[in-house]
Formats: sequence, structure tokens, C-alpha cells
Amino acid sequence: MRAVSTETPNLTTALHQHIVQAIQSAGGWIGFDRFMALALYTPGLGYYANDSTKFGLLPQSGSDFVTAPELSPLFGQTLAVQVAEALERTGTHEVWEFGAGSGALALQLLDTLGAAVQRYTIVDLSGSLRARQQTLLAAHADKVRWLDALPAQFEGVVVGNEVLDAMPVQLLARHGGAQDGAWHERGVALDDDDQFIWADQATALRPPLEIEGPHDYLTEIHVQAEAFIHTLGDRLTRGAAFFIDYGFGESEYYHPQRHMGTVMCHRAHQSDDNPLLDVGLKDITAHVNFTAMALAAQDQALPAGQNWSVLGYTTQAHFLINCGIAAKLDQQALAQRVQAAKLLMEHEMGELFKVLALCKGQPWDAVGFARGDRTHRL
Repeated sequence: MRAVSTETPNLTTALHQHIVQAIQSAGGWIGFDRFMALALYTPGLGYYANDSTKFGLLPQSGSDFVTAPELSPLFGQTLAVQVAEALERTGTHEVWEFGAGSGALALQLLDTLGAAVQRYTIVDLSGSLRARQQTLLAAHADKVRWLDALPAQFEGVVVGNEVLDAMPVQLLARHGGAQDGAWHERGVALDDDDQFIWADQATALRPPLEIEGPHDYLTEIHVQAEAFIHTLGDRLTRGAAFFIDYGFGESEYYHPQRHMGTVMCHRAHQSDDNPLLDVGLKDITAHVNFTAMALAAQDQALPAGQNWSVLGYTTQAHFLINCGIAAKLDQQALAQRVQAAKLLMEHEMGELFKVLALCKGQPWDAVGFARGDRTHRL
């Protein structure tokens, strides 16, 4: 299938040509993970590296999607209950946020946590987003710093809201049924006019579960996100990590009926499933396999006393309720309650979004997982 941009050429030409050159240099084909990385993170050109608005409540603002902190400040204020507990339990005083977006979550956490946080470090590759964050967080300038890479060692509480879903994934396509079907890695090539097209190559890669059924099947594996968990495991000497994102446990992720994969694009608060179109002008994401993230932590060979532990895994709704959002909702005006309720509703963010918590050192009964913990279902 050929992908033809629906935008005027000057908006996407530079990034398009950059990716074309990458494909040509690689012999005419690159894996989807490489394509996704170039589309999102090419300096100055990729979606997260250009100046588009991205985060906001309404498309009229020029934004493409809304995340929980933009939806309601109660999200960060409630998450702060768990972060405060984690800081105390781990004896640390620093929060590390990855992919801080507009800076809304950082502001909510800093305002709520107060003196419990001595330093707030944002790790973000986007220069344009960093400028937006610096403006929003000006009142906390004495505590906030920005890094574009992790130090060799650090300690504290890690927060990642909708970070894992933006990490490039590899696509695996099975042509034919479970018995005789052949697996391929789906990547991107060029047609005669240098437009992006899908192209499959035979591969030894496989999903972690056998997929039953006679039908073709498309799915993802999360090698880069697993490597990210490993990097945290290597470098975090003391602390905990909380990841909030949309996704599933492994058995649900690789269910036979989920045969079209989970890669989605977001632009102007609309979604589509073709990442080859309008490259650089829209977000590209994939749902998170939370089992793979937990196993990446637990299976990592680390020095004695440095092992990762799974602290908990539950839905966003259960997590926020456990952390006391109901009492906060009661104090809001009706309009604010309606907005914040979307954080909890099953058909909004409440069920699809999950929270995975990891810790270094002795685990504890974390408040966010007091009821509804689904760790046994990972």
C-alpha cells in the first residue's frame, strides 16, 4: 500500500527526505522501530522534536491529544499521595520524570509534594517541549533541572505517564495460521516515487506467546521499552518507579482476536492506524505489554540487594481511588468533577490505562494497590 501525504509538501518534505535517505542507506528497507524513531525523534523534524502544540484539551488549541494531567489537576495531586509514600519508604528526596510533556504533571506534583521533593529532574529529548516546561514551572525553578540522558547512577522516585507507549516497537506479521504460517518483520520501504510502503521480511523473531487461529496476525514486540527498564535497573540504586499507560497483560495483548496490532496515530484529537501518512505531523504509539515490562525488571541480573521488585499493577481507576481521589472530587465544582471523572470511567481512561510500579530495595504494601491489584494477572 502506498502512503501519500494529505498535507502540503513543505510541512513534511524535510523529514520525509531524511527518512528516505535512511531507507536508501540501509539497502531499501528499515524495520518499523527505526521508522517510528525517525518519525518521532529526528532532531528538529520529528513529531516530538518539532514545535507543534501536541498536548491540550481541544483541537481548537492546535493540540493532538489530551493526557491525564491536562484533563484534570486531580491526577497529579492524587498521584502525589503515592509518590510521597514512595519517597518516604525509599528514603529518597528526588523525583525523576520521563517525557514530561507540557509540564502539567510536574507542576501538579511539585505544588502538592512541597518540601518532600528537594529536586525534580525531567529527562526529555524534546527541546521545544523543554521550553514550554520551563515557562510553566518557573515558580519551581530552584528545584527543577533538565537532562537529556540518565547519569550512570541515580536514586529517587521515577514517574512516566504515557512514556512507554511512545517507545518504538518492532512489528511482527504472520501470514497464515498458527500451524503453517510464517512470521515476518514488517518494515518500511520505498515505491518508485520514494513514497513509504509496507514491506515484510522473513524473521526469526516471535511474539512471546503462541498465537492460535488460522488467520493472518499483526502484533508488536517491545524491545526498546524492555531495554529502557533494564537501563533503569542498572542505574537506579535506590527508589521506585511508576509507569501509567494504556495497555494489557501479555495474555490479553496477544489474544487471537487482537489480530490487527495496536499501533495508532493521533492528530487533532482524531486517531488513525496509518503511521506512513503525514509523518512528523502526528503522534505514533503502541499499547504497552505490561507483562513484558515486569519481566524485564524481574529477570534482570543485578548485584545482590539491587533487584527490581514489582510493587503492584492495577487499573488507573483502582490506583487513583486507592490514593484518595474520591475525597478530592467531592471538593470540586460540577464542571471539574465531570472532567476528572474521565480519569476513572471504564470507557474513558479508567480501565484501559494501567499503573505498573517497580521498586529497588525492600518492597512495601503501596497505597495505590491496596485494592484491585492485578499483579497475579501479568
